[in-house]
Amino acid sequence: MLDDCDDIHPLFHGAPKSTAFRKLRKRLVQQVREAVETFGMVQPGARWLVCLSGGKDSYTLLAILHELQWRGLLPVDLLACNLDQGQPGFPATVLPEFLAKMGVPHRIEYRDTYSIVMDKIPQGATYCSLCSRLRRGNLYRIAREEGCSAVVLGHHRDDILETFFMNLFFGGRLAAMPPKLLNEDGDLTLLRPLAMVSEDDCEKFAQGMQYPIIPCDLCGSQDGLQRQQVKGILDGWEARTPGRRNIMFKALMNVRPSHLVDPALFDFAGLMAQASSPADADSENSNEISGRR
Repeated sequence: MLDDCDDIHPLFHGAPKSTAFRKLRKRLVQQVREAVETFGMVQPGARWLVCLSGGKDSYTLLAILHELQWRGLLPVDLLACNLDQGQPGFPATVLPEFLAKMGVPHRIEYRDTYSIVMDKIPQGATYCSLCSRLRRGNLYRIAREEGCSAVVLGHHRDDILETFFMNLFFGGRLAAMPPKLLNEDGDLTLLRPLAMVSEDDCEKFAQGMQYPIIPCDLCGSQDGLQRQQVKGILDGWEARTPGRRNIMFKALMNVRPSHLVDPALFDFAGLMAQASSPADADSENSNEISGRR
């Protein structure tokens, strides 16, 4: 059914017929649907601004959301949006032509944030932080102008894990990219429906569909970024123990405040011993990973 041309969104036309790709596509649809339901992303009748950079992740996001909407499983209105930030050599016609061909409602916005970043950031420093803030501010503005209640981003499972370890290694805190977040003004929700999707699956899907990928030449060309360092570490772990990333992501959904050391998160001071049976003690100890010092 998924591959019948009369019952498919145009974004999926020409999809490979291989069993492997059909399984990939089914997995992506299931994982996005699970994330949407698990994190309560849908408010029926809402309008979503789906941010499209032209990279593999945002193409995958766009296609899967439209497939779910096409099948009546996502009761929201979708508006694709690309923010052209004025990078030299950016192929400005690629996305408008692609979106028009696919019949996807869209808005293309030009804002030269590239010049601002280059002017404000010293040579040799990374551009990501300022570039991200400027981009986010413009996307919030566009969402309000278009009557959207949510800004939808293409960050996937691996992005979330990398952010977690960046905060752990460099920021001294336990935090990641939340699948759902309210902005500071409280009028927009930030959503990441690809939260359970791997980067590898996004790449395989976008390549299989032969979407016109646009690389990020602004920050993606810089060497030595913290995110690249963390990604290298995670790649190494995954190579030695396949499935490690998925296990770590499940850990982010299985947090035990009483087994961390944040007194603001758990009332250690108010924790008092009570009489308990040996069976209770054995049950608690069984929840911990044994180890020696």
